[in-house]
Amino acid sequence: MAASASSAAAAAAAAAAAPRSSPENDSSAAKTARRNRVLSSKLYFDVPPTKVPVIYSSSYDIAFFGIEKLHPFDSSKWGRICQFLIADGVLVKNLIVEPMEASEEDLLAVHSKSYLDSLKSSLTVSMIMEVPPVSLLPNFLVQQKALSPFRKQVGGTIMAGKLAKEQGWAINVGGGFHHCSADKGGGFCAYADISLCIHFAFIRLNISRVMIIDLDAHQGNGHERDFSTDGRVFILDMYNAGIYPHDYEARKYIDYKVEIVSGTTTNTYLKKLDKALEAAGNMFDAELLLYNAGTDILDGDPLGMLKISPDGVIQRDEKVFRFAKEKKIPIIMVTSGGYMKSSARVIADSIVNLSKKRLIDLGGSAL
Repeated sequence: MAASASSAAAAAAAAAAAPRSSPENDSSAAKTARRNRVLSSKLYFDVPPTKVPVIYSSSYDIAFFGIEKLHPFDSSKWGRICQFLIADGVLVKNLIVEPMEASEEDLLAVHSKSYLDSLKSSLTVSMIMEVPPVSLLPNFLVQQKALSPFRKQVGGTIMAGKLAKEQGWAINVGGGFHHCSADKGGGFCAYADISLCIHFAFIRLNISRVMIIDLDAHQGNGHERDFSTDGRVFILDMYNAGIYPHDYEARKYIDYKVEIVSGTTTNTYLKKLDKALEAAGNMFDAELLLYNAGTDILDGDPLGMLKISPDGVIQRDEKVFRFAKEKKIPIIMVTSGGYMKSSARVIADSIVNLSKKRLIDLGGSAL
C-alpha cells in the first residue's frame, strides 16, 4: 500500500532525525584495512580527456550455454545499449571507457572474506542468480561466465565515481546490484557495487556526503543495510512495496521512502518523484549522487509490476539529472534491473535525450 502524503512526510522527517553515526560503526582495525585496500586499488585510473564518461566492457555480458536465459533478466542488455548508441551515431565506440575488473582485495573493502568464500560454491551463486541449474556447473565456469562479468561491472561503477567527480557525470552501462550487501547477495546481485563505489569516493575523492536515489522498481535493501548507521549517506528509495525483497528491516534505514503499488501509472509516478526530489534536496546537501536507474518500472515488466511508459522512464532520468545539475552535484548513473528486451532501447533513448537536453556531453557524437 502506498503511504499517504502526510505519513510519507512524517516518516521522512523521522528518518532524517533518527540518530545515525558518522562514520559507520567499524572497528579501528577494519577501517584501517578498508582504507589501505582502497588506496592500493588499481580500479581508479587516468583516462585521456578525449574519452567520455560512459563506461562499458564487452565482458559485462553474461552467456554460458543458454542457462542465463532461465532468468528473466536480459543478460545481454548492457552490450545492446551501447550497440544502439553507436548505431544511432550518438556515441563513438573508441570514446567509451573500459573499466578494470574488481579483485578480491578491492571487494574486501566492503565484503567479508566469508561472503566472498561462499561464492566458491556454485549452489550459493545459483541461489543469488535465481537460476538453479547453475548449481550443477563447476565453480571455475561459474566464476568465469558469471562472477567475472559482475566483477567487471563493479569496477565500472567504482570508476564512474572518479569520472563523475572530474567531469560532473558518469554512466556505467552496467552495475546497480542494489540487493547485495557486505555479507549477503540475492536478486541477481552478487557484489555490492554501490557500497563499494561510495567507500572509494569517501577515501579517494575527499567526498563526505553522498545521496543515493534508487528508482529501480525493487527496494534497494543491500545498500540500505550497508549504510544503516552511516549519516554520510542519504537514501531516497521509491519502489513497489508489494514485490521482492520485502526487507522490512532495511526499510527502516531509508531516509526518504516512497512506497508505490503495482499498477502505478506514469503521471502518478512522476508526480511522486517530483515531490521526493524536492524533499531530498531540502533535507540533505550532497557532494555526490548515485542514481540507480532500473528500467523494471516499465509497463509490462514481469517483475516490476508497474505501468510506466518508455517516455516516462526518459522523463524520470531527465528529472534526476536536472536535479543534479541544478544542485551542482556530480552524478553517477547505473542501469540496474530491467527484465524486458525493450529495456536496452529505452535506456539508449534516455541517454540520447540527456545529451539533447545538454545534461550530459557525449563528445564525438553526431547530435
